[in-house]
Amino acid sequence: MMKNMPEEKIGIVAVSRDCFPMSLSENRRKAVVKSYREKYGEIYECPVCVENESDMRKALADIKEAGVNALVVYLGNFGPESAETLLIKEFDGPGMVVAAAEETGDNLVQGRGDAYCGVLNASYNLKLRNLKAYIPEYPVGTADECADMIHEFAPIKQLYNLGVEIEENSELDLFEAYNKHAGDARIADVVADMEKELGDGNKKPEILAKLAQYELTLLDWVEAHKGSRDFVAIAGKCWPAFQTQFGFVPCYVNSRLTKQGIPVSCEVDIYGALSEFIGTVISQDAVTLLDINNSIPADLYEQGIRGRFAYTLKDTFMGFHCGNTPSSKLAFCEMKNQLIMARSLPEEVTNGTLEGDIAPGEITFYRLQSTSDAKIRAYIAQGEVLPVATRSFGSIGIFAIPEMGRFYRHVLIEKNYPHHGAVAFGNYGKTLYEVFRYLGVSVEEIDFNRPKGMLYPTENPFTQM
Repeated sequence: MMKNMPEEKIGIVAVSRDCFPMSLSENRRKAVVKSYREKYGEIYECPVCVENESDMRKALADIKEAGVNALVVYLGNFGPESAETLLIKEFDGPGMVVAAAEETGDNLVQGRGDAYCGVLNASYNLKLRNLKAYIPEYPVGTADECADMIHEFAPIKQLYNLGVEIEENSELDLFEAYNKHAGDARIADVVADMEKELGDGNKKPEILAKLAQYELTLLDWVEAHKGSRDFVAIAGKCWPAFQTQFGFVPCYVNSRLTKQGIPVSCEVDIYGALSEFIGTVISQDAVTLLDINNSIPADLYEQGIRGRFAYTLKDTFMGFHCGNTPSSKLAFCEMKNQLIMARSLPEEVTNGTLEGDIAPGEITFYRLQSTSDAKIRAYIAQGEVLPVATRSFGSIGIFAIPEMGRFYRHVLIEKNYPHHGAVAFGNYGKTLYEVFRYLGVSVEEIDFNRPKGMLYPTENPFTQM
């Protein structure tokens, strides 16, 4: 079950220019609300239609009383630019602007609303007031189309108040907390849940009690340390001293917390944890964090990919980490030891990793990052995990992203990104792009895997001739 997730209550307020029929805006609002409820669930419909600043105050009080935390300003007709933008200014939370399309060519006299023009006035006044509101890619639509736009606004709203605080703690503090959980009465229940999850893949049953003790330590730590914050992600230090002192590796436990909606990144990757949290909220599903790890051998490509999928060898790579991917995102899984660490340490202290090939399907590889030159940047690349056996170890999959070779060179390398990337299971590029923009990343700093023929600024144009 996913937890550690924000909940939104969206409210819609219709606005009306005083020289247009208010009923036009009100009736169009009702149609949007009806469509949204049929498609997506509840939305609060403010009964006040705003024509002036006095109406704006009434609407503001009404939605506050209703507990609305995300505002939709709906231009059912041209709209009053001052009152509608002041509503966004005074509202404590994120707002979006959406507008009504004209319904029929048979009613373009009394039934024409001119909201297409009204959005221009609204955007101009938002800029004058130095306000930020979410405006969809094409903000004018029918009732059904506006309902869809509002639904797309939901994850952006959820991340609006993403104020990040970092609390640093030492492994020694964590080790002390872990030891205090020895004999915890809840351990047996967690072990039973692990056994159920692993099934026939439970190859290291002797380590489960320690892992359960560590899981409870982290969950209790989160509750004790989150302070005034509602949501938590963890960037954990997982080597080299962790194994020798704790006597296991934390990978499987990390995967279980991530599956619950509490992302845990490896190797103290703070921006990795933040990226995972963003993906969790957007997808409403578990995510993972992987190394952009190794190339696909030519013989494996020839045997398993060429002729079956429309990807070149350079479009493919393996995404890997020790064992942090949730079992629900693996085609199969087994509890094993961490092979790389076991090359230099006793095997018994490297148990606790979840191995398996990542399940095939659509993915989005992405990351939000403050890079070495102190700029907030992001990348987004949609692709898929191929149904081809990796023949390798760890939590691992064969990834295919169109034009990955060029993306690898002219984004990941050129802009100094680290080797970790977050993975959401599905195509969420459109929403991620809007979220990154809303969080303040400039469009020049949001990169994507450009199609063939669309050059990167640093790309030699003669290489594609």
